[in-house]
Amino acid sequence: MIDPWLINNPYIPADLAKQDNIELILITHGHEDHLDIRFKEILDATNPTIIANNICRWHLIAQGIDETLFEPMNLGGTLSLFDIEVTMVNAFHHSHIYVTDKTITSPHAANGFIIKMSDDTTIYFAGDTCIFGDMKLISEIYKPNIAVLPIGNRSMMGPLEASHAVKLLDVKHVIPFHYGTFAGFTQTPDEFIALTKNYINTEIHIMNAGNTIICTELD
Repeated sequence: MIDPWLINNPYIPADLAKQDNIELILITHGHEDHLDIRFKEILDATNPTIIANNICRWHLIAQGIDETLFEPMNLGGTLSLFDIEVTMVNAFHHSHIYVTDKTITSPHAANGFIIKMSDDTTIYFAGDTCIFGDMKLISEIYKPNIAVLPIGNRSMMGPLEASHAVKLLDVKHVIPFHYGTFAGFTQTPDEFIALTKNYINTEIHIMNAGNTIICTELD
């Protein structure tokens, strides 16, 4: 699970709001739509391994979450666990952690993740970020087959920047996310689809909550 926001999330169907089988949670940053304010409740039925940046990790430990659940990491590091490899990579997004709906603490920078599966399928989860030139290095080093990119604008890449990110990443499959959420994020995927329509080697997948996709051509 990446960036859990399950409790009181209007975008998640009721049958998915409770997850009782979680082995691994990856956290890109502390904003409330990526790190549930009631995160501890999500852990009640499971004992997942948690990977988060150091600021988020120490905040959660201070909130009473068992320190032994965490695998400490920092940017550029790679861990092998559960038959996958997880690498923490750069993202450019100012963040903080909500203590309540109106109170914040712990300013920090966000991060993204590379997830290499046991069959060598590799996913780049960008998290909330602007475009940056080192996405080209991410492509060259990790060779992702699938990229999950924000297109919401205002607080992250919009469709224009995300379409250029697809070029830098040279990736076969792209899943856009973080659009149509909240009052200020009215973006739809239409503009992103239009800007990438001539990318003959890239397939854009539009997903809704609860959808599953099967990528049959990853090379």
